Amino acid sequence: MNVLEFLKSKGVKYTVTEHKPAFSAQRMASIEHEPGKYVAKPVLVKVDGQMMMCVLDANHKVDLRGLKEKLGAKKVDLADETEVGNLFTDCDLGAEPPFGNLYNLPTIMDKALEADDHIVFQAGSHDKAVRISMADYRKLINPKILEFSYHISSQA
Repeated sequence: MNVLEFLKSKGVKYTVTEHKPAFSAQRMASIEHEPGKYVAKPVLVKVDGQMMMCVLDANHKVDLRGLKEKLGAKKVDLADETEVGNLFTDCDLGAEPPFGNLYNLPTIMDKALEADDHIVFQAGSHDKAVRISMADYRKLINPKILEFSYHISSQA
């Protein structure tokens, strides 16, 4: 079940927009005329060898050392493209939606997103974006919330 089928099956309100292909969360924010703090990007990490999805905004990067400490892990690494591609067979590489539960992945959301009223994310392709309320996202995912990122300069 892809993310749009999942959202429809849960009866939540969402909108889908089509845009020029965007190959980064910051670029999608620019194309969608959406502040980067509302654009959710998933980052796949391996925590002591187990895959996990981290969801953070387009203006942040994962602090691997901080995440390792918060999780009490021995090792935290970014997943490589092959691992991501093998997990998200229904998505374009780099356009994965921030719904780890659809792929049997534990999901952690960065605290920086917590107060936002909505999020926008790629819908499995580089040319579609989904907008959903943060309340509905959290209800559907029930992510663990931690501080695990640092702010980067906003570039499109």
